[in-house]
Amino acid sequence: MQLKEYHHILVPVDGSKATEAVVAQAAVMAKAHHANLELLNVVQVAQFSDGIISGISLDKDQTYNLINQANERLQDLKKELEDAGVEKVGVHVRFGNPKQVIAHDFVEDHQIDLIVMGATGLSAVERMVVGSVTQYATRNADADVLVVKINKDDFKVKSSSDEPIVGL
Repeated sequence: MQLKEYHHILVPVDGSKATEAVVAQAAVMAKAHHANLELLNVVQVAQFSDGIISGISLDKDQTYNLINQANERLQDLKKELEDAGVEKVGVHVRFGNPKQVIAHDFVEDHQIDLIVMGATGLSAVERMVVGSVTQYATRNADADVLVVKINKDDFKVKSSSDEPIVGL
């Protein structure tokens, strides 16, 4: 049996402490497969207008600032990845429902064949209320999904030697 080749790898970046470990594992995969690595931040505008802070809407400046901050974080990660030897890194910011954008829309738009995600990015309460994006993606994504389990003590990728696989 021949192993599947991956050409377009997606890493959804949510700003959680686990991001570094997930990006490191995705870098290993991208280098091994000579694949494009796409960093994606999904801004869920509804989170600013629903629920506890209902009635708050974002003006153009606030929206621009959100996009700009997300883009800056992704550009920093892109530089780290390029310095670590990943050749093709894309940066993307999208608005919408993270589950839909990650599992379906972005996958289709960019011919993604592997999504690399952390086992968790939310607190237990947040997972109960909105559900886990990772859980949704593993069940419904239009691409393979690699879930990186995180050592909660130090947020490093687990390996047999308990050392990070790649340091960025």
